[in-house]
Amino acid sequence: MTEKITPPSALLRAMEGRVGFEATQLMLQLPIIRFQAQRGKGEPVLVLPGFMADDNSTFVLRQFLNSIGYKARGWGLGTNAARMMDHLPGVLAAVQAMQAEFQQKVRLVGWSRGGIISREVARDHPELVERVITIGSPVKGGAGASSIARMVMKETGLTPEEMNQLLHVRQRNPIKVPIRSIYSKLDGVVAWRACIDDKSPDVEHFETRGTHIGMGTSVEVFRLLPRLLSAEN
Repeated sequence: MTEKITPPSALLRAMEGRVGFEATQLMLQLPIIRFQAQRGKGEPVLVLPGFMADDNSTFVLRQFLNSIGYKARGWGLGTNAARMMDHLPGVLAAVQAMQAEFQQKVRLVGWSRGGIISREVARDHPELVERVITIGSPVKGGAGASSIARMVMKETGLTPEEMNQLLHVRQRNPIKVPIRSIYSKLDGVVAWRACIDDKSPDVEHFETRGTHIGMGTSVEVFRLLPRLLSAEN
């Protein structure tokens, strides 16, 4: 039986207004976070934005990763809109280009819908992907598990039933690379239960306490990422 997951409450949706406060806290703490962070060794990282967002939304995150030793880039595909499957060829091409340039597997970091797309690329091409880090990304429950279901359906042209059927078919092929999932029980856009992956063979979950919109500038997320990107974790 498919698990029924309800969208975040009106109170949680209202709390998304804290995003400015969260960004300010990050700017104040970023120097010490950067100083304490586990450093990369030039590993390639492709960062994917959330639904209806583009590379501008992940600029701070990518700058941080570059400052601690990674080679982070945006996905370069404009706004993350339309149907998810339409984006897979473009993301695959970006991953192939980075893998060829750096001669090693690519780490994928995806915020919200960007994490969904990252998972699907890793599902199809584990030979190119070292690991996937998802940030507030739903993996079950369909559009009905979010507070923006109508917007998603309008943009993609898919009903919740069609989305769930697509996911069911895709999940017949498990994701074989490590997945590290960051979620928040205070998320006002995606129900936190929708972010819990109980199907992938190598997945770990990490709870934070911030908003969904603020995850790209979250102190907790920025503290977690360096550790989760390391092949030792």
